[in-house]
Amino acid sequence: MDTARYLEEYYSHYDEGGRLATKHGSVEFLTTMRYIEKYLRPGAKILEVGAGTGRYSHALAQRGFAVDAIELTEHNIAAFKENTTPGEQVTIAQGNAVDLSMFGDGSYDITLLLGPMYHLFTAGEKKQALAEAIRVTKRGGVIFAAYCIADPSILMFGFIQQHIWELVEKGMLDAETFKASSNPWDLFELHRREDIDALMEGFSVERLHYVAADGYSHHPGMMEALAGMDEKTFDLYLLYHFTICERADMAGLTHHAIDIFRKR
Repeated sequence: MDTARYLEEYYSHYDEGGRLATKHGSVEFLTTMRYIEKYLRPGAKILEVGAGTGRYSHALAQRGFAVDAIELTEHNIAAFKENTTPGEQVTIAQGNAVDLSMFGDGSYDITLLLGPMYHLFTAGEKKQALAEAIRVTKRGGVIFAAYCIADPSILMFGFIQQHIWELVEKGMLDAETFKASSNPWDLFELHRREDIDALMEGFSVERLHYVAADGYSHHPGMMEALAGMDEKTFDLYLLYHFTICERADMAGLTHHAIDIFRKR
């Protein structure tokens, strides 16, 4: 099996759109949209790379923006098409984040890379995906790259759910440095902030924000608390989350982070 086949099998049995629709998942979605909206301008052209079932693409197209999207897995492409509503200026094609040759240089005002960095396992692939996203973005345009963050997964899956020695025995976690590593059959690549900083070295970009997309929302106890919150309390929680999601001391708690940067 290659990476694409592992992902096809996984996403054919996983409801990514449903995850973002839960209370704890909606924190990630609403936070990401909040930052996208900071940089939207009338007439902006948007590319979403690794669009999944299209939650972000459709939300933006329904606001009147022209969105092109690519997605690797056939299952997600089918769901993306099913989720398209009349009047949306949106396209979807099958493609890979490391090769955006179907798009010209400097074509888009905003480029979203909200899924591919979860599933790329070598520094070369990751840097190529970033380089391609930057290439197709206009000068002065903004790129959003999302990552899965290692330590919350080590704490939750490893220690709380008691899989820690399994991770060590499989070679997915160094028991001295607690550095995580993955293979394509593990599906998800985990990062630390220092890994992301290293990947960005050499690119002609300016970092605008580094955001804890879901913050503490995916942690045990908090998920259950969010599910039971009334809307008034949930709105207050969102306001709290928005005030702390760029604080450096909170960044390591998040399961998902977004690196937002401008092409020079």
